[in-house]
Amino acid sequence: MTDTLLPHSDLLELKRWNTPTIYNGWEQITRHDVTSEGINLEECCDFMPQMGPMVGYAVTLVIEPSNPLHKRDHPTAWSDYRRYVASVPGPKIVVVQDLDKPRVIGSFWGEVNANVHRALGCVGTITDGAVRDLDEMTGAGFKAIARRLCVGHAHVVPVRWGCEVRVFGQRVWPGALIHADKHGFLVIPDEDQAGLLEAARFMDSNECRTVIAGARDTAGKTIDQILADLDAASLAFSAAARARFHAGGEW
Repeated sequence: MTDTLLPHSDLLELKRWNTPTIYNGWEQITRHDVTSEGINLEECCDFMPQMGPMVGYAVTLVIEPSNPLHKRDHPTAWSDYRRYVASVPGPKIVVVQDLDKPRVIGSFWGEVNANVHRALGCVGTITDGAVRDLDEMTGAGFKAIARRLCVGHAHVVPVRWGCEVRVFGQRVWPGALIHADKHGFLVIPDEDQAGLLEAARFMDSNECRTVIAGARDTAGKTIDQILADLDAASLAFSAAARARFHAGGEW
């Protein structure tokens, strides 16, 4: 985790935008590969899209619901795991790697765990396994991005936690800042967190002032005029991005 957490007001403002908008800002300030790092590389499903985006710091967990030996070998696992979650500053997103995938047979998540984790400062989960009790989880205000739904919990118990995990083709480390919604998720590297809000705000305004304005202001114009205006708007968009971030951006 980065040594300095973002102010809560910044997290609230980041939550006002969708994840693609946050990505547009992030790609301007990062030195990471924006085609393979940070973003989910496999399809995931937001089961509570009506809740909008979630923003928080990762707490990580590994499960293997098919294996009954974990309960025998780790009798205090639930209590020890909850103490780990409680020890981390929030807001928190629980990122769960399911070792059974793709043959997912049991869910860590349901009504009880959603309420327990809300009490511990968590706002939602990203899991490459399953969720259940969907209405009850929604009622608890606990957002879930997952592979699928399922009926049972099988032999689920915390196996490892506070370790790097890999979900939907992307690695996630404890304390990573995550922005997620119905489009997928973005794991923001520590060094990119401080400038993320300003970059997202700038690029969103840049779009509104240039390429979106060029596409909307078309009444009474010929197609040639529209095309010329769109070319000019794209140039203006890129020029503004280069002037601020020394990168051209999408257009």
